Amino acid sequence: MNKRKSIYRKSAGDAFRSILVPAAFSAVIMGMILRGLQQTETSSKIESLRILEESVRRAIVINYAINGSYPQSVNEIEARYGIHIDRKKYIVHYNVFASNIIPDMAVFEIASWSNHE
Repeated sequence: MNKRKSIYRKSAGDAFRSILVPAAFSAVIMGMILRGLQQTETSSKIESLRILEESVRRAIVINYAINGSYPQSVNEIEARYGIHIDRKKYIVHYNVFASNIIPDMAVFEIASWSNHE
């Protein structure tokens, strides 16, 4: 008697492959999505830091152009120019030498913010 294989019946290997291939493909796609989200978050943090630093520098120069002197503190910059510095995320180093010499200024991200969010 001639046994024919049913076209509707799958072997155990075929069934395993029909589950494994889509699962592996889904895992690769999910990994790519997660990596993209991480890169977007990193870019966003870098851009936020750059924008804050640029805003503070611009306020310093504007203050000098209007008043003939540089601001004496970061608090003065915030009060006069409406710049909000999230002190939980950033530290602004601001060192004034003299009222007619541009202050040394830098903005740093606080490490705990980048590690916990």
